Amino acid sequence: MRNGKHDGTNEGAKTTLHRIVEARQESVAHRKRVLPEAALKMAAQKQSPARDFAGALARTGCNIIAELKKASPSLGVIRESYAPAELAKALESAGAAALSVLTEEDFFRGSLGDLKEAKKSVAIPILRKDFVFDPWQVWEARAAGADTFLLIVSILSDELLSELLALGRELGMEPLVEVHSREELARAKSARARIIGVNNRDLRDFRVTLETSLQLIEEIPDDAIAVSESGLHTREDLSKLRRAGFDAFLIGERLMKQADPAEPLRELLGVTADGQRIH
Repeated sequence: MRNGKHDGTNEGAKTTLHRIVEARQESVAHRKRVLPEAALKMAAQKQSPARDFAGALARTGCNIIAELKKASPSLGVIRESYAPAELAKALESAGAAALSVLTEEDFFRGSLGDLKEAKKSVAIPILRKDFVFDPWQVWEARAAGADTFLLIVSILSDELLSELLALGRELGMEPLVEVHSREELARAKSARARIIGVNNRDLRDFRVTLETSLQLIEEIPDDAIAVSESGLHTREDLSKLRRAGFDAFLIGERLMKQADPAEPLRELLGVTADGQRIH
């Protein structure tokens, strides 16, 4: 086994997460009326097999999931010039192991169209970053070309978590299962999650601390892929977390705030523009 404690609840901040999920529920309900699941399944079956997300994160070395994100609830617009295809190509060329694309429209200003653009321009796996709580959304993700998707334990029942995990695997999409506390990690383990992400940002109040990852890593099974998410800014951050036992890192804002996101990604990976290792 790879101890953590759960921060206190902030009732006011919980409302933000609830508002996001409620907006998503309304959006999904509307889209389900417009596009039946049967049509999505047909579109999903026409897609090429999903790329190996787990394999991309299990490589030797520093594996970074570079995130394409235009905006966030805490910061507002992060990147005015947002061209998913160009960003995806730049991040792949700089050494990203995989990409994460925000597809939530109201709070993050993303879309499935962004994911489709990114997917066409790269050969590495693409994760759909969204608030997924309905099997219909999994089929929607596969139909759009996503290779995997995010499951946030805090917004799912145990039964639904297991159902969505099983569907993802049926479609060749091993989900990234996100936790923030010891209790959520225990639930992810009970559901037999194989890729476990520790979000250093508390989605209830958006505070960030790397201690969340350091507290939980010992509880993540050795045979699971451990991912640290959010608040990662320096090579030292990544080195510290790699020594603690993390296999991969999800990084968005650090990259999206720069005119050329490839530059900070290479810096984090410790390589120059021509691929030479920085010592």
